[in-house]
Amino acid sequence: MNPLRWDVLLVGFALAVPVLALGLRGDLSPEDMMNRVLWCLGAGWAVVAVFRLATTPPPPAPKSTAAPVTRQAESGEPSPAL
Repeated sequence: MNPLRWDVLLVGFALAVPVLALGLRGDLSPEDMMNRVLWCLGAGWAVVAVFRLATTPPPPAPKSTAAPVTRQAESGEPSPAL
């Protein structure tokens, strides 16, 4: 999965909002802020990967090549002869 997909970037940006706010407030140096923003992008990639894995439907079951089984009438009457 590409780490620069739109959903990964969106989740990474959402996780980076508090880090950016701390950087703008002056609690983090620019180097610390950029290092943590990259970690937020990695965390966004992990969140999207787990979400996609959990929501992917299972593959369809393989089709059987055997002839279909036909049922006879349950009423006990013999089937009509052709």
